[in-house]
Amino acid sequence: MGLLSIFERFRSAQQHFSNADEQRIVEAIRAAEMRTSGEIRIYIEHRCRFVDPVDRAAELFFGLKMEQTQDRNGVRIYIAMKDHQLAVFGDEGIHRIVGSEFWNGEVAKILAAFGEQHYVDGIIGIIRDVGEVLQEKFPYHSEDRNELPDHIIFGR
Repeated sequence: MGLLSIFERFRSAQQHFSNADEQRIVEAIRAAEMRTSGEIRIYIEHRCRFVDPVDRAAELFFGLKMEQTQDRNGVRIYIAMKDHQLAVFGDEGIHRIVGSEFWNGEVAKILAAFGEQHYVDGIIGIIRDVGEVLQEKFPYHSEDRNELPDHIIFGR
């Protein structure tokens, strides 16, 4: 199954996800963040306004002020349904530790899950993997607080 047919199932960003699906994703974010000072945010939209989804993920990352976390360890997961694009963008604190190879591997994993039509499981899997790395490199301390909301942001 090609990348185009993987994403053809997505009619609009929010329509594809039931309330239960959204709740599962948010719960995965919360579970991951309970063990780390890191922050994970999901942004899903219909179309990507840029040729390169990493550029769009970066625009959203900085536009939503994710770089203002104390340890610079925020992670943006970006998905453009109709344009069949996705990217994972980590702030400088986490990127310096894991590098591009880690992010590229995570994108490959989520694409494999999408190829098997396991969309929510693919998103939850990347949240879990990123959460584990964040826990290892930026463990939770009692003074840590949730610096950013956990809900999914649905764009146009």
